[in-house]
Amino acid sequence: MTDTAGTSETADRAEPGAGAEASAAVDAVAAFIELDGVEKVFDVRKKTGFLKRERRRVRAVDGLSFTVSRGEMVGYIGPNGAGKSTTIKMLTGILTPSGGRLRVAGIDPSRERTRLAHRIGVVFGQRTTLWWDLPLIDSYRLMHRMYRIPDARYRENLDRCVELLQLRDLLDVPVRQLSLGQRMRGDIAAALLHDPEVLYLDEPTIGLDVVSKAKVRGFLRDLNAERGTTVLLTTHDLQDIEQLCSRVMVIDHGRLMYDGPLAGLHEAGESERTLVVDLERELPPIEAPEPARVVRVEGPRQWLAFPASASAAGLVARIAAEYPLVDLSVREPDIESVIAKMYAERAGA
Repeated sequence: MTDTAGTSETADRAEPGAGAEASAAVDAVAAFIELDGVEKVFDVRKKTGFLKRERRRVRAVDGLSFTVSRGEMVGYIGPNGAGKSTTIKMLTGILTPSGGRLRVAGIDPSRERTRLAHRIGVVFGQRTTLWWDLPLIDSYRLMHRMYRIPDARYRENLDRCVELLQLRDLLDVPVRQLSLGQRMRGDIAAALLHDPEVLYLDEPTIGLDVVSKAKVRGFLRDLNAERGTTVLLTTHDLQDIEQLCSRVMVIDHGRLMYDGPLAGLHEAGESERTLVVDLERELPPIEAPEPARVVRVEGPRQWLAFPASASAAGLVARIAAEYPLVDLSVREPDIESVIAKMYAERAGA
């Protein structure tokens, strides 16, 4: 995306009045990102003989519709091949939709890719936007010039990213010598130097250790809260979703399976919470009121499952009143198992 950004910025500076009018028009649009019946079909040729190839059409995205408001932080998840990356590539203008309507900040990405480029930031997992043989700081200096970032803003953004993403000792290291986790942090910083209004993240914590993941998540939370950056997050690490996003969209075979609050995902997947009860001594399974049920017993410890949408208060009060209780805890359902169940149900339908 960086190769077109400088041209876009120059054009915007040449016509300040037009830029102001465009910004006002965008602010008037309720949906910052809007997809309406978007489709993407690929023609795939498969070899069926020595000289024969069979042509078939693969529908990677199938009638996808959703909106994202300015400043939202949305998780966009699904299995491999579900259509996530294809969606993001259409949102950035890399791919042109086969059908439907798509707008980002009031702009058609495929028709006005140059104009859109300086308003978005992108981190594509295993693909880097950094220059492979140059030190990390040289990549940032090049982006400074290409995006026409004002000097003061560039220094402020760079210092902030370097501090929060712990890049100080890596600035003079060639990108090819960085580990995957170090490069991912470098790519995130590169995507934010020009203050994009929307940030697309594909696996932003891949290759990071636990401490680094926590720092990146904290950085993204602050970015969203302080600058109102719209974030669309694609990840297989569902802790990213749990800690960053209040809204989640689940996609499978190019279609939207779920779009709503994170809590509602558990209800849609009929997930269960677990109450772990430690008794004073070993006893027969606890007689719990339905729909709660004992699913495991090991000595004085028992595990009870109950719907994630239900309150634990009544169940806890009854057990405390009727059994010699030492300790108890409530374990929240694993989102990954919820989504896996949704996929299985869809496959069996």
